[in-house]
Amino acid sequence: MSYAYEKISTRTSGIILHPISLPGPYGIGDLGPAAYAWIDALVQARQKWWQILPLGPTGFGDSPYQCFSAFAGNPLLVSPDFLREDDLLDAGDLSAPAFPADHVDYGPVIGFKNQLLNRAWENFQGGRGGELRARFDAFIERHQLWLNDFALFMALKDAQVGLSWQEWPRELRLRDPRALDKARQELAGAIGLHQFRQFLFARQWQRLRQYVHQKGLRIIGDIPIFVASDSADVWANSHLFQLDPECRPRVVAGVPPDYFSATGQLWGNPLYDWAEMEKTGFAWWVARFQASLELVDIVRLDHFRGFEGYWEVPAGHSDAVVGRWVKAPGEALLTTVQRVLGRLPIIAEDLGVITPEVLALRERFELPGMRVLQFAFGDKPTNAYLPHNYEANTVVYTGTHDNDTTRGWYETAGEQERDHVRRYLGRDAGDIAWDFIRTAWASVAEYALAPLQDVLNLGPEARMNTPGRPAGNWSWRYLPAQLHAGVLGRLAELTELYGRA
Repeated sequence: MSYAYEKISTRTSGIILHPISLPGPYGIGDLGPAAYAWIDALVQARQKWWQILPLGPTGFGDSPYQCFSAFAGNPLLVSPDFLREDDLLDAGDLSAPAFPADHVDYGPVIGFKNQLLNRAWENFQGGRGGELRARFDAFIERHQLWLNDFALFMALKDAQVGLSWQEWPRELRLRDPRALDKARQELAGAIGLHQFRQFLFARQWQRLRQYVHQKGLRIIGDIPIFVASDSADVWANSHLFQLDPECRPRVVAGVPPDYFSATGQLWGNPLYDWAEMEKTGFAWWVARFQASLELVDIVRLDHFRGFEGYWEVPAGHSDAVVGRWVKAPGEALLTTVQRVLGRLPIIAEDLGVITPEVLALRERFELPGMRVLQFAFGDKPTNAYLPHNYEANTVVYTGTHDNDTTRGWYETAGEQERDHVRRYLGRDAGDIAWDFIRTAWASVAEYALAPLQDVLNLGPEARMNTPGRPAGNWSWRYLPAQLHAGVLGRLAELTELYGRA
């Protein structure tokens, strides 16, 4: 399948909001009515883009950057209301506990949503939602390249009480054919359940995406460069990763000491065997791009720097200080993907340690890079994140999911940075979040985006993620009353003023 993509050359803007942050009664944002109201709000605010985080099924820590699959969707996002419309649930099933409205309490939410999804599967097997049967069978057939391994992986995980696959019995860990055949027979019902969950997610997401397109909007997705160690991707494709004979990582991913951490970030993801990837014509990566672009219109390629060279840390270290840079075949990979997709619908997340080689790789494929205003101040006028240094082919952000909210950042910044902000913007910073939005929207960057938290002028209580903190992230939700006509009108006016409407 090829993907026709035309670069939008006009100035545009948008908002970052992961679907889990949508309001609603079921403890976590989902793809139901609130998602459609959100799209209507973006239209009212004259925006073009809705940017999201990865949509995969999350594991330990609930991070969308540590998913059980790079191809699957997160069943927690399935809307109970739409399952009721499909006759897969009864009205009484939708009676939810009193979940908190402003954040996700994952433990109880996961239990509640799993209960609903199990009931929907039982009802489907009993004959309800019969008109979906042919569509379900077609979905399984179309996505068998990844779906069968993923469903088996999840069924085995359930049977192993959630253990990482690297702790499974050896015959399952090393994918002995006889052991897998036996598991497929014994776990047929559980495998069907996980296939069905993926079908429900895909059905509801495609319906929402169609609505997005009808309203003239587009979606920016996110492809993390690495996949989780405990994932169907690594288990089913161990030959594509740097693992030892027992399928345990020999080296893992991270970044050296940087803005976020004095000891670097030890991500712990297994690293690709790029030589083996290249032998296959990068088939796994091509399939990953194709799957992502069935869900979104453009992808933010996370840690783009790692496609030119990546930080390799020997397995077993407690931080990322000890490591080395290793060359990656980014040009060969992107050339192959471009041959399949045509023009690359990619935003390069080129933050961090950027060398001339990384810059050349981005420019070779004419990919827009990223600039974050929170990184701009307290330094020299040559700082690349200051707006007067931007080139047009740029995506400027007030902040990202890894930053504090702009208000929270300013409140904790040093006086040198705060003074630079006030002098550079020519404002007293009394409305700093909107000062940053105005600055981003006014810049020459073709794309300007802000997290919804900044649009709502929220403080650090609304921060989405603190890198290096193992728990307590990815839980913020907005309240319906916060996204009122005054906020949307203010953003629409600013967007029109700076030629982005």
